[in-house]
Amino acid sequence: MNISATQVKELREKTGVGMMECKKALVESSGDLEQAILWLRERGMSRAAKKADRVAAEGIVEAALSADQTRAVVLEVNCETDFAAKNENFQQFVKQAAQIALDQKLESIEALKAAKTAEGATVENTLMELIAKVGENMNLRRLQTMQVADGFISRYIHMGGKIGVLIGLQGERSEAASVVGADIAMHIAAAAPRYFAAADVVTKELDQERELARKKLLEQGKPEAMVDKIVDGQMSKFYKEVCLIEQPFIKEPKQTILEYVNSTKLGLKPVCFARFQLGEGIEVKVQNFAEEVAMVSQQ
Repeated sequence: MNISATQVKELREKTGVGMMECKKALVESSGDLEQAILWLRERGMSRAAKKADRVAAEGIVEAALSADQTRAVVLEVNCETDFAAKNENFQQFVKQAAQIALDQKLESIEALKAAKTAEGATVENTLMELIAKVGENMNLRRLQTMQVADGFISRYIHMGGKIGVLIGLQGERSEAASVVGADIAMHIAAAAPRYFAAADVVTKELDQERELARKKLLEQGKPEAMVDKIVDGQMSKFYKEVCLIEQPFIKEPKQTILEYVNSTKLGLKPVCFARFQLGEGIEVKVQNFAEEVAMVSQQ
């Protein structure tokens, strides 16, 4: 097949691979640029592919909201450094990816990777091009969708994308209701609830908490006949720490979140939430350069 110099040049600019490899990839892919990028990646020849084993724990959390505020997505995209996270092209990519997920009603990262941008490329290949340009590993990490019937969703992005929050409320959307949504979203960012309500706490975690509390009380010499009652009281405190609607509201700690919402008398009811904190759960290796130098000197 006849492959033009222009095609080879374009593929080389996007992948950083040599001319001969680019031409071979285009021949193998019948001139299809997207397939040629994939062909190179599969063989570990693309610069983007070579960066894939590097830890990406920085990045941006973005949230996109539909015009009527009944649908939303929150998306985390990672890179290796805070410097790259501030790159304008990276930031535009994250916003575009979140909007695509919202517009196309995508439910998973895999579906998002395969989705097409307005330019016709897949989201995944667009990211691969960005990796080659910026020179860092990047990763579409996680996506969560939300839809609320007979209500609305509020969003909050903290510190330029370090934390992203969605809160769904049933009830009529109004200026006053939007203030309530914004208040709860900021509370979620600060208080980091792990569950919506006590009924959502997984049984295994409850059992572990109860057992741990029992052991501590028995070690303290508390009478066994009283232990279970004391544990019940401690579990109530546990729920207030981890369950959104039972947490003390940060602006008025004497009220729980549910009590605060009810006190507004707007007929609102919180029904769901999502909270993404950048990099949570990613294990970052801490390098000790002095030890590394010592090890090398001994070899």
